[in-house]
Amino acid sequence: MTECAKETGAILLDGRALATTQFEVLAQQVRARLERGTPCPGLAILEIGEDPAARAYVRAIVRSGERIGLTTRRVRLDAQVAPAALADALDAMAADSSIAGIIVQYPVPAPLMSTVMAHLPPHKDVDGILPLNAGLLLQGDPLALVPATPLGGMALLRHYSIALEGRHAVVVGRSTVVGKPMAQLLLQANATVTVCHTRTRNLPELTRQADILAVAAGRAHLITAEMIKPGAVVIDFGVNFVDGKMEGDVDTAAVAAIAGAITPVPGGTGPMTNVMLMRNVLAAGERLAQS
Repeated sequence: MTECAKETGAILLDGRALATTQFEVLAQQVRARLERGTPCPGLAILEIGEDPAARAYVRAIVRSGERIGLTTRRVRLDAQVAPAALADALDAMAADSSIAGIIVQYPVPAPLMSTVMAHLPPHKDVDGILPLNAGLLLQGDPLALVPATPLGGMALLRHYSIALEGRHAVVVGRSTVVGKPMAQLLLQANATVTVCHTRTRNLPELTRQADILAVAAGRAHLITAEMIKPGAVVIDFGVNFVDGKMEGDVDTAAVAAIAGAITPVPGGTGPMTNVMLMRNVLAAGERLAQS
């Protein structure tokens, strides 16, 4: 751990730099497979309706695929699509051997979620949204496809050699795609984990106990300097826009004066999310080839 935040002692956990290195590793894996004549199935992205923020994220995923030489396919459906037509689209992708992974881009209209959950194949669920993959994660099964965002947070902790065993980790947020899987991953690393949420009454008291603080609450600057244990490691998963500027769930400038290490926003966990998504696709493709 070498790079320090300006004018503070906090280590900046640089997701951009690590992502650059990891993308090259994945690109080498793709090239090696192709040189062996091994198929390298790609990623299908199912988009339902029009959402500008979602479209921007999808473009970033496509660029990530291009960066490592992985094919991506966008499938767009109208927001008013009939459940039967959505089921047919998912079933076709499930049967297509050229597709290793499928992501369903959020937001998904509420009446269609049951169709998504029923027809998205677990072995191609590279976003890890299905109950089967959540259950495999809970059991510590290596076959689990785990949501990419918490995987990216864990990759940063490993890269910077941050010890987790026996330490108190506090996770703020209990979503199925970040908070809950992050808590499970920390448990598997032998941390002692506390999960906080919107009904937690003594949040500052709990966050001040954290050796590792992972925040995925969806509220800009929820975590202030007064809520941090000196020397704590802070992982900020927040993506909020304040006056047109991206901000995390942590007041980074203030917290960096107290914390031992912190992820910046942008440039921390965000870049690692796409890396881990691509890694999930390659892993799913490897299993598909062996089946």
